[in-house]
Amino acid sequence: MFKTILVPTDGSERSDKAIASAIDYAKHCGSRIIGISVAEPYPFSPLAESSMAIDPGIYEDNVRSLAEQHVKKVADAAEAAGVPCKTATMLSFAPDEEIVNAAKAYECDVIFMASHSRSSLSRIFLGSKTQKVLAHSSIPVLVLR
Repeated sequence: MFKTILVPTDGSERSDKAIASAIDYAKHCGSRIIGISVAEPYPFSPLAESSMAIDPGIYEDNVRSLAEQHVKKVADAAEAAGVPCKTATMLSFAPDEEIVNAAKAYECDVIFMASHSRSSLSRIFLGSKTQKVLAHSSIPVLVLR
């Protein structure tokens, strides 16, 4: 039985389904939830400095704020269900690495995460955060569609 469940969220409807499933499981099994959201920093390129349309500091404040809103949904849903929950947000160009690191740091037993439906071609070129987590996680990963 899983006692500590990591639930990464990007605020999407699919993530909301993973959150609901994790909370339902946690409620019935006496588990706790760790909700995380990873904000990606401003994709700064020194070559494009003169064409920058937005201040990187403002951008990063906005994506952090959005990540905090995402984990607040996890915390609110867990509280409504009576499930213990902690949340965290991170800023990283590699969300998949942050998810795996968070699972270790919080001593999680399982990761409940959403699958994002990309076409086969875009998955080949862009990769999938979920696939990368599956490849690098040392604990079970439950992928929800």
